[in-house]
Amino acid sequence: MRCAKSKINSADVLPKITALYERALPASRSGPLYGAFPYPTKISPEAIALFIAAHTRPGDTVFDGFAGSGTTGLAALLCENPSDELRAEADRLGLNVEWGARNAVLYEIGALGSFVGRTLSNPPEPRAFRKAAADILKSVEAACGWMYGALDPEGRQGALRHAVWSDFLTCPDCQGETSLWDSSVSLAPARIRSTFSCQMCGCEAPLDEATRSVENSWDDVIDASVERRSRTIARIYGSTGKSRWSRPASKADSELIAQIEAEPIPDCVPKQLIPWGDLYRRGYHKGITHLHQFYTRRNLIVFGRLWEAAGRYPEAIRGALRFWLLSYNAAHATIMTRVVAKSGQKDLVVTSAQPGVLYVSGLPVEKNLFAGLRRKLKTISDAFGVVYGRRGRVSVHQHSSCEVDLPDGSIDYVFTDPPFGGNIPYAEINFINEAWLGEFTDRRDEAIVSSSQKKSIREYQELLTDALSEANRILKPEGKATLVFHSASAEVWNALRGAYSDAGLGVECAGVLDKTQGSFKQVTTAGAVRGDPVLLLAKARSAAAIDEDCVWTVAERLSVSASSLGVGEQSAQRLYSRLVSHFLTRDQDIPLDADEFYRWHNARETTKASEFVSA
Repeated sequence: MRCAKSKINSADVLPKITALYERALPASRSGPLYGAFPYPTKISPEAIALFIAAHTRPGDTVFDGFAGSGTTGLAALLCENPSDELRAEADRLGLNVEWGARNAVLYEIGALGSFVGRTLSNPPEPRAFRKAAADILKSVEAACGWMYGALDPEGRQGALRHAVWSDFLTCPDCQGETSLWDSSVSLAPARIRSTFSCQMCGCEAPLDEATRSVENSWDDVIDASVERRSRTIARIYGSTGKSRWSRPASKADSELIAQIEAEPIPDCVPKQLIPWGDLYRRGYHKGITHLHQFYTRRNLIVFGRLWEAAGRYPEAIRGALRFWLLSYNAAHATIMTRVVAKSGQKDLVVTSAQPGVLYVSGLPVEKNLFAGLRRKLKTISDAFGVVYGRRGRVSVHQHSSCEVDLPDGSIDYVFTDPPFGGNIPYAEINFINEAWLGEFTDRRDEAIVSSSQKKSIREYQELLTDALSEANRILKPEGKATLVFHSASAEVWNALRGAYSDAGLGVECAGVLDKTQGSFKQVTTAGAVRGDPVLLLAKARSAAAIDEDCVWTVAERLSVSASSLGVGEQSAQRLYSRLVSHFLTRDQDIPLDADEFYRWHNARETTKASEFVSA
C-alpha cells in the first residue's frame, strides 16, 4: 500500500523506506533465535532488524512497549553484524541502510516474557553454559534415569522416548469403562475416530456421548483428596541402542509407574493454585487446580530435580540454565503434549502443546525429559552464540508500558507488536512457567479483552491509548513508530485506530508482514487473517482525503491489483490485510470483519469460475 499524503516532510523519511511497506515482507519462523524459546505470536528478529536498520542509524535507541519475549531487542543487536541473508534482503528492497550497533529499551508487563527477553539478549558465554547444562543432565540422569527405563518387544532393556496415556470413558449404555485408546484409536494406518466403541457391551456411539471417567486420589503435594480424570498408560515408544520401537503398555510399565508414585516430590515444586481465567474448560481441565497437576509424577520429579540442580549455579549462569529448562517445560514436559493422526502415517505423530491455549487431550503424551532437553541444548547454545559479545545495549523492564520511566523525546524509533484484543491471554498461558520462576504477571494493566478480567473493548482501548501515548511522549519529534497488528475483528481494529489517534499518532504508511508459517490461531481460527498488517506511525499528519468508495468497490479494486503480485497476494486472508491497511491509511474505521470479507471473496471467485466455464 502506498503512503498516504501528510504534512511530514519527505526528507524526514529515510530514503526508499516505503519499500518495507509496499510489498509483503517475509518473516520466517526458523533459526536459533526464533527457536530458542516458544512464545505466542512472536516475530522473527531478522524481520524486525530490517525495520530497525532502515529507520535508525548506529547508536540510536529503539523502544518496544509490548516487548513479549524480547525479539525487538534481539533485532537491534543483529544490526551490528548482520548475516549475509539480512544484508541481501536490505539490498533487494533498495533500503539505504547503515549497519552498526543499536540499543533497545524494552517494557514487558509479563514476568515470563521479561525473563526470556532479559536472558536471551544478555546471554552467558555459550561454552560455559553448555558445559553447565550437560553436567546437570549427567548428574540428574544418573539419579533418576531409571524412571525412563523400558523393555523392548524382545525383552531387552531400553529407554522410554515417550508414552501415550489414555483417558477412560464411561459407556452411555452399560456404564462400563473403556480407555479412549481401546475404543477409538487404530494404527497402520493411524486413526483417531470420532466414535466410541465399548469394549464391554459393543455399544457404538459418537465420542461426545461417552463421559470422561473420574477418580478420587490423594494428592501428596497439597495434602488433599482430589477428583481427577481417570487415565492409564496405553502405549510405549522407546529405543534400544539405535533401534526405535513401540508396543502396548505392559505389566512391567505399570509396576514402574507404581514405583515412581512412591518417590518423594522435590521441595522446589511450586504448590501453586492456578488462577484460572478465560482458558478454563470444565471438561479437559477436570481435576487441574494446581500447577503440579499439569505433569505426570515421573516428569514432575525429574523436572524438579533439574530445577534444583540449576539453582545451585552462580547467578551469572543460573538464569540461562532456567531459561533452557523452561524452554522445554510447558510445551513438552506437561500433559498438554499430545498425539495426532496424519493422513498416510502408520503411527500417531507426537506434537507439542497447542500454543495459545492450555488444552489437555484425552491422549496426553509423556516425553523423556533428558532426551528432549539434550536436543534443545544445541538450539539455545547457538542462539546465545549469535548475540553474545555484541556492543549494543538491551535493557528489559518488567513493567507496564502505561508508565514509562524515560525522558521526553529520548527515543529514536519505536517498533511494537501489541496484544490483539482477546486473541491470546498471555498471563494465563505463561502461568505454568512463571510459577517455577516464582514471579507472576500483574494483570491489572494487561492490555486484553477478557471476560475473566472484566475488560471489555473499551478498557482494552484505554490501556492501548495510555501505552501509545507514552510511546509518543518519549519519541523524538522526527521519530517514527512501526506497529504490527493482527485481528479478524473490525471492532478490535477500530479500537486500535482510536488508541493511536487519541495518543497523537497517525498512519503514514501501511503494509503486510508475511509470516511464512502461521501461528496456531492464524491457521485454525475461523476468520483468521494470514499476514499481519504493519503500520508506520508518525507524530503529525494531516487527514488524507476520505475515500467515499463503497467497501466492496475498494475490495474489488484491491483484488484486481493483487492479480499482478503473485498467487500468495491473491488469497482472501492477504486481501483482508490489504483492506485493513487501505482504511487505516485514510483514517477511516474498518467497515467489516474478516469472515464477512471472506464470504464476499468466495462468492466472487465462484462467479469468476462460472464465467470462465461458460466462456
